[in-house]
This record gives sequence, C-alpha cells and structure tokens, in this order.
Amino acid sequence: MQSQSRSRFKRPESILLVIYTNQDQTLLLKRIGHHTFWQSITGSILWTGESPLETAVRELKEETGIDVCVDEIRDWHRRFRFTIPEQVRHRYEPGVCMNVEHMFSVCLPQTVEVTLQPEEHNDYLWLDFKSAIDRVWSWSNREALRLIQEEQFEV
Repeated sequence: MQSQSRSRFKRPESILLVIYTNQDQTLLLKRIGHHTFWQSITGSILWTGESPLETAVRELKEETGIDVCVDEIRDWHRRFRFTIPEQVRHRYEPGVCMNVEHMFSVCLPQTVEVTLQPEEHNDYLWLDFKSAIDRVWSWSNREALRLIQEEQFEV
C-alpha cells in the first residue's frame, strides 16, 4: 500500500544541473507555472530507484534535447536542503516540507540550440555567469552557479 501511495506523490529529492561552456556561458530555462522564473535544469528523482545521476541525464534530455554520456556529467557531491514552497506542497506526501537537491554540471564545448519541453519551459538564454546568478530565482541555483564560476573562471 505504501508504494501505491508514494507513486501519487513526488519524491522530496531532486537534481540541479548547470550547463555551461568554457567561454563563461551558462544555460538558463524560463520556467512556466504558478509563477515564471529562470533556472538551470531541475527535476525530481523518481521513486523507481532512479539515482540522482540517472535523473540528471534524463532531465537534461527531456528539458533541452541535449544528450550526453553519463561520464560527461560531474557530480559535485553537494546537497542543498530547502523548504518546499507552500503552493506546490500538495504534490508531496502529507507532512513533507523539505527537499534535498543534488548538484551536477556539464561543460559543453560551445553553446547549442535547445529543444524545450513546452509544458515546463517557454524560453532559454545563454548568459555569462554573473548575469545568470543575478537572474535565477532560487538560492541553491545561485550557489551552484557561484561554485562553478569560482572553480572554472577563478573569480
């Protein structure tokens, strides 16, 4: 009975995947829904036993059409814990109010055209890291961008 109940609700564990190039460009997607905002790639880990890395590969393909090998995705071994916004808590089991987000990144040789999933996003931009940090909605996305920028571009 528990597994049937769980399948109705989102798992309170997700991924954040930052796509960038060595030319100081990072990909942001414009999320649609309760309110519109800019973000890197995000997605919930499925209850089916899917790993965070498998989720990152799946979400990258679903949300952008970009297909990479698993070994091209870097696991930063960073976890962000945040409160699930009130307006979407109904998607989770009763009493669940916190989410754990696993940080990943992919460095592409250059910017690419993106094929958006229209139910989730309606626009995308390639921006320099500073502009992207200023534009994203969530603190965890800002922190992930900042960490990559510091390591890659020695800010």
